[in-house]
Amino acid sequence: MLKTIQDDRLWLVSQPDHSRIAGYFAAHWGNSAFASPGSFAAPTPVADPERLRAETVLAIAEHDNGWWEWEATPDLSADDGLPAGLDEVLKDQQAGMDRWRMGLRRFPRNPMVNLLIGSHAYALYAARAQAHADPAFNHPLFWKGAPEKLYPGTAEAPLAFMADLAKLQQGWIDELRRDPATAAWLDPATLSPLKRLLQICDGISLWLCSALVPAASGASRGIGEDAIELHDVPRRAWTDRCTIAVTPLGGRRVKFDPYPFDIDPLPVLLPARVVELPADPPARVQTAHFHAAHFQTWWHARQPRSVEFTVVSEK
Repeated sequence: MLKTIQDDRLWLVSQPDHSRIAGYFAAHWGNSAFASPGSFAAPTPVADPERLRAETVLAIAEHDNGWWEWEATPDLSADDGLPAGLDEVLKDQQAGMDRWRMGLRRFPRNPMVNLLIGSHAYALYAARAQAHADPAFNHPLFWKGAPEKLYPGTAEAPLAFMADLAKLQQGWIDELRRDPATAAWLDPATLSPLKRLLQICDGISLWLCSALVPAASGASRGIGEDAIELHDVPRRAWTDRCTIAVTPLGGRRVKFDPYPFDIDPLPVLLPARVVELPADPPARVQTAHFHAAHFQTWWHARQPRSVEFTVVSEK
């Protein structure tokens, strides 16, 4: 759960909803300056770029689907009785790895989707383990905070998990290579930009949902309040990368320079549940927190809001 405190309200966005916002950005990625997913320049162009684009958008939109079960019956925070914030949940390394394993079983007919999601997980843990980390795949999540703050504990478990992921990835690679229609997808000139695009769209969505740098309380301080830079963003090819400056303009307007999307301005609807502070859930029990069984009624009775942002170019 992504938790943000702004204007004396607590904004709650589920991980699957955040993931779909990332997929929305991916579906609109591409214009005269930026290649769309599936159309990055490579020595061997793919035969069906629209199919590859669709697989990439699906992977980005579903990259956090391993959270489905947790979000349906979340652990509750000791601080406020609401779903635990991202930084609280990530303290349990093993549970996090189990969520990735669960998510990577959902698309048995889409090896490319699994490969991209698996590569995303691998890069996150590589940064934490400080091994096999490629600087070009440094996730935006870590630019303002060290990986060990979000993934505490020793590096032994991440290294073992990375080894498991590497085996799974090899299986998906072998499956894609056996199909003449998908073999060219594995060319690093084609695959690397797609892996990076997943990270970039994930980072944009996390920033918009204000969970880029969770505070100790489990909630960050405001929706997209700080300017950020997105590094190593592929434009027309993997060898053609740039830095995008993301700047809040006020009034929930955000400027991207250079601008990578196919619509300008690009409307973004962020689904959130909003809790007035101080929070007073109606179903408290004798202890300091209300029971999870009571929480379900309280949560589903709250109507989600569609918070609208507008992404614009320099002009």
